[in-house]
Amino acid sequence: MTNAPPSSVKLPAVVGLALAVGALIALSWWMGQQAYHWLPVQASTAAPLVDGLFSFETALGTFVFGGVSAVMLWVIVMHRADKYDESDAVPIEGNTKLEVIWTVIPLVIVMGIAVYAMRVGETLGSVGPMEHIHLAQPAEDQGGYPGDRLPAEQIEVVARQWSWEFRYPGAKVSSTELHLAVDQPVTFRLVSEDVIHGFYIPAFRLKQDVIPGRAINFNLTPTREGRYRLRDSQFSGTWFAANQADVVVESLDTYQQWLKQSASQPLQAGISDAVQQYEDRKKLKSPGWATVVPAPPPQVNVPGSNTLPHDA
Repeated sequence: MTNAPPSSVKLPAVVGLALAVGALIALSWWMGQQAYHWLPVQASTAAPLVDGLFSFETALGTFVFGGVSAVMLWVIVMHRADKYDESDAVPIEGNTKLEVIWTVIPLVIVMGIAVYAMRVGETLGSVGPMEHIHLAQPAEDQGGYPGDRLPAEQIEVVARQWSWEFRYPGAKVSSTELHLAVDQPVTFRLVSEDVIHGFYIPAFRLKQDVIPGRAINFNLTPTREGRYRLRDSQFSGTWFAANQADVVVESLDTYQQWLKQSASQPLQAGISDAVQQYEDRKKLKSPGWATVVPAPPPQVNVPGSNTLPHDA
């Protein structure tokens, strides 16, 4: 009678490995939940989808980082050479099974992230068709109120160096502070009069480049009342960081009342921090490097405010 060969699998090692993996999974899940608190408030239908993708990537990244770090620490502690051992390591050949494993696992992870991201992108469907345009003349000189060229559900967004202008169809209202009705879908017609700008509202989790020579439709639905901040996410010159505007999300009744009141307001200069900063700079004895002269502030019915506190 021959004795069976001793098993190479040690139960304590398996239990320890299972506990370590379980702890790493718990830590990864916790980090994924914490990721929601690192972002601004959710103020559009797109925000939960984008935040969910970010949370998933954070949890997955935590698991990969923690796993790799744990293996490195184990090797350093348990397989280190003796203090005065200066001999070469034992020569070994490649381990095909191990190479297949560390190739397949990253492939699965990357493909999982890609599939998740594509599904989120398809669900959002925020970017519509692009229309080639020609802005040889100012928009106001093309006949009639600029907003009359738009369907009723669209708001035209005009980006310049360095100011934003918003035109509301039908109501014949323009402003340098964007007003939206909560829970009402809206389509923006994004237009640039000079260089590439970035239409980015962090609380909405959506960003779209505004490309000169093209009118780009951009869709979203705000879901939370409040005051938020629109930022230029593309470097467009010296004062691009000052190219910001407030976004006010309010009830439908309040929004309609605002449109009605704004239509009776006379045109006046809108907000343009870049113009003021440029004028202040010219007064210096040494104004510094040459820069593009900011476009004049747009003439609007409602300048709005850029000093009130905002949520994000």
